[in-house]
Amino acid sequence: MSKLRHALLCVFLFLIAVQNIAVAGDAALPGEIIQELPTLRCLGVRWLVAGDDNRNSQVLVGYRKAGSTQWNRGLDLFRVDSRGIRAANRPPAGQTLFAGSIFNLQEDTEYEVKLVLRDPDGSDVERTLRMRTWSEPKLPKGLRTIDVHPGGLQQALKDSKPGDVLRLHQGVYRGAFRPNSGTSGLPIALVGAGDGEAIFDGQGGSKIIDGYALHDLMFEDLTFRNAQWALTFNEAARITVRRCTVSDVDYGFVAGRNGQRQQRIFISDCVMRGRSKWPRSEGIEPRRGIQIAGTGHVICHNRISHFADAIDTFSAYPACAIDIYRNEISECTDDGIELDYSEHNVRCFENRLTNVFQGVSAQPVQGGPAYIFRNAMYSVGHSTFKLHNNTSGVLMLHNTSVKAGMPLRLSTGATVSNCISRNNLFIGTAANYAYENLARMRDCDFDYDGFGGTWKLFMKFSGVRYPNIEAMRESGVAYRHVIHVDPTGLFASGIGAPADLATQFDIGINDLRLSPRNNAIDAGVTLPNINDNHAGSGPDLGSYELGQKLPMYGPRNEH
Repeated sequence: MSKLRHALLCVFLFLIAVQNIAVAGDAALPGEIIQELPTLRCLGVRWLVAGDDNRNSQVLVGYRKAGSTQWNRGLDLFRVDSRGIRAANRPPAGQTLFAGSIFNLQEDTEYEVKLVLRDPDGSDVERTLRMRTWSEPKLPKGLRTIDVHPGGLQQALKDSKPGDVLRLHQGVYRGAFRPNSGTSGLPIALVGAGDGEAIFDGQGGSKIIDGYALHDLMFEDLTFRNAQWALTFNEAARITVRRCTVSDVDYGFVAGRNGQRQQRIFISDCVMRGRSKWPRSEGIEPRRGIQIAGTGHVICHNRISHFADAIDTFSAYPACAIDIYRNEISECTDDGIELDYSEHNVRCFENRLTNVFQGVSAQPVQGGPAYIFRNAMYSVGHSTFKLHNNTSGVLMLHNTSVKAGMPLRLSTGATVSNCISRNNLFIGTAANYAYENLARMRDCDFDYDGFGGTWKLFMKFSGVRYPNIEAMRESGVAYRHVIHVDPTGLFASGIGAPADLATQFDIGINDLRLSPRNNAIDAGVTLPNINDNHAGSGPDLGSYELGQKLPMYGPRNEH
């Protein structure tokens, strides 16, 4: 063989080898699958995937009840941008994190979850998991019941053992208290006896219940008042607070330290009223209804008002697998709900917010996905979604916001990355823009939303001005299917946008179900497991499908 032919052959073989290496690098290789702590209505997973240098793989999701033959489709797992994850949690070099949730499940039910890693550069890989939703914590039965009267609680707490139910009779229990811990499956419960209001009065002090590092405790049908903190459970686990009333406090419930220890906190059907005044007059206040970090929590069906923020996640890591839903929130001088510093599979859905300075804050979400869907917001002061502080991994789906002035704004120059917006309704009055977005948008996908109001220019997006809807659509940057909706007669209740933020509206006015004749009907895009049951040719924009009954917001029992 001549030297020239040998050289050409070597080059040819080298090119084949390089091509094979490139293809191998493009093929997605399955790694570890992590199951999140399940909640009552949701399941979450994370899957580490190597390879896939050209980022064209996807993970399809199917789910069904164990024993069923019919698979249901879920949203694809979300490709998490590693740059958005805090440094301590970033995947190893060469790996990508996919993560996601399944919604609207039944409590205490076993499911099969099918994940299919699909990559055109390699063969499909399928994994099937068996996962079970959580069951709502129940009072222990058949063990010791202790009747407690004012003056006798400290001794009763000292003597209590796992499985005990302390029945607190009518009266005022003054001071600060520290219970004992129960054990897993045998909590210690403090419950109202039912013969009148059992009131914990903090006498203006620091804490009423000091639950630091405690676990397996339940509180039901009790009243807490007159302290800076009503219930503090930093580094605590398996805590239930149900059908309780909290008033005249700066903080209702706090569990914001060492999130690794904070698991399985359940807060439901409570009424919490703070000390903040509406409208906002003191700037940003430190008052919080519920502030929580950790994993596996459920905060649902609560009525929370007159705090700076009603419900917050907090930067005590981890902050993941947390559900916030069907809460009735009003008169918040800062954020109605704050998902700040949350990480993956945090879910904020089907809440109703009225008279809030900001709607839902996400500054930042650290990689995500954080799901914000089917929330109804009326009388929002500034930003509906606060995507500040380099947030990454937020999905905003099927929300309705009605406010004075600009329908939507994002007043930060920081980068917003890997965020998705679909099927939302943003209604305002008169403003310079329908949406003024000053952020640097990176790998974001905003489309299929509807805007209502009057404006001089349609949109400023990522700092660029678009004079009208047509210019926005034609740009290809975002909102290729955006629509303008007429606010007149948009809602079946007849409600319109508020004139200003100073008015305190009754929560009953917040009925944002659509009237039958407007172009928001059928204008959305199909999202599996989010709008599967839409009635028309497509899903309707906003929080509600046409003809839907209002969800049960707030406590399911009278107070």
